[in-house]
Amino acid sequence: MKEPASEPGSEPASEPASEPGSEPASEAGSEPDAKRENGECAADAPRQPEQPEPPEGGWGWVVMLASMWCNGSVFGIQNAFGILFMSLLKEFGKEDDEDLRFKTAWVGSLSMGMIFFCSPIVSVFTDLLGCRITAVGGAAVAFVGLLASSFVTSLGPLYFTYGIVFACGCSFAYQPSLVILGHYFKRRLGLVNGIVTAGSSVFTITLPYMLTGLLGRVGLANTLRVLSVFMFLLMLAGFTYKPLLPKPVSSSKSGSRCPSLNRVFNVHIWRSLGYRIWAFGIPAALYGYFVPYVHLMKHVEERFGTNTNKEVLLTCIGITSGVGRLIFGRVADYVPGVNKVFLQVSSFLVIGLMSMMIPLCHVFEGLIAVCLLMGLFDGCFICIMAPIAFELVGSQNVSQAIGFLLGMMSVPMTVGPPIAGFLRDRLGSYDVAFYLAGIPPIIGGAVLCLIPWVEARKRRKEEPAAAEPTEKMLENKNGVQLEGKPEEPESVI
Repeated sequence: MKEPASEPGSEPASEPASEPGSEPASEAGSEPDAKRENGECAADAPRQPEQPEPPEGGWGWVVMLASMWCNGSVFGIQNAFGILFMSLLKEFGKEDDEDLRFKTAWVGSLSMGMIFFCSPIVSVFTDLLGCRITAVGGAAVAFVGLLASSFVTSLGPLYFTYGIVFACGCSFAYQPSLVILGHYFKRRLGLVNGIVTAGSSVFTITLPYMLTGLLGRVGLANTLRVLSVFMFLLMLAGFTYKPLLPKPVSSSKSGSRCPSLNRVFNVHIWRSLGYRIWAFGIPAALYGYFVPYVHLMKHVEERFGTNTNKEVLLTCIGITSGVGRLIFGRVADYVPGVNKVFLQVSSFLVIGLMSMMIPLCHVFEGLIAVCLLMGLFDGCFICIMAPIAFELVGSQNVSQAIGFLLGMMSVPMTVGPPIAGFLRDRLGSYDVAFYLAGIPPIIGGAVLCLIPWVEARKRRKEEPAAAEPTEKMLENKNGVQLEGKPEEPESVI
């Protein structure tokens, strides 16, 4: 690989620094330091084009509303699966099947897990094809999967149509809705992420009542067909994702139609220790995260009776989750750098404690209070995921950074609810399942506390290395000559 100084138009190193040809040499000296901040290496990472300043509004507000619909339709349906879960038990279950809840829970948990499992692949498609094409194509697949689910007559095919096809489509539609926001907002990114992720809260509030009414009037099949209309509207919303940031520069040889391997799989983000801790700490906290969304409705029915207004619990979670996303999204804008991680730590601690409190609530009002707190800090956890990713790896690498993280989240999100259902089938109660579901969030939150310390230590190590090329550049631009002076660590300022 040729050095920059050997390119046409460059000047020898001995020429005065004030001439144009020598300026790239000083800039090249500082480039590796800038790339090291995002875990990159100058040897195998191409020079990225200068990024335009986000407009902080304009067409971005339309994009924000489209992203809000995406979050609402995708995760609103997932969060309301507890209503569909009880309908599936009645529609396809047999009373003598001792593993009934275990088998049925796999439909919802597989769907939620596949949304995250596909995320690394989605991030590659987002980088190669752009946010618009990826999101529209994903919404179309989700529409087909959900519509096909309305025609099945047994539980087995639902694993494929609802658990895989519908979920994979949702994954391709969801991730670009997070990435595109960084094209339009920077200063307000925390607030905008809070508004966008509040879309799922709005749907979580309304969908339980809507699904209960539809299931009672038109049945499960027609209810799924109504939900497929949401995916069709999501496909239209994806057309608003107009990109503003330049695509990452490929390091492949000119004339080659195939992108380089480094562009397809961005391994540079894994060189950041802070990102590695984040990418392993978040999944560790999520083994019990999805359990209440699947099993809480059935737990309430068993403890308080079938006539209990159990939908109000999902409404409470949805309302306070939306409030939490707006509040903590705005708070995150005032928290500097990676210290935003402490907001996630506090959210995991509260979510873990509230999960353990569910079996201890023997009055329905106590369960409402637990759901209110759980929803508030659930909103905190979700709304600051994208801002933290931007802080750890930078805007050029955020797509695959989020993709890899969501992919690793797929395992705990998938296995948690079936394990809880298995414990219920064997023990006759959900109590142990909810107690165990509260442990992983507390452990994962403790692991995340290491990130600010690691990032601060990295900055302390990089400051001396970054200061040296900066001083040389200032000396060259001002024509400063230090001949005959003793070598002392003096500042040129």
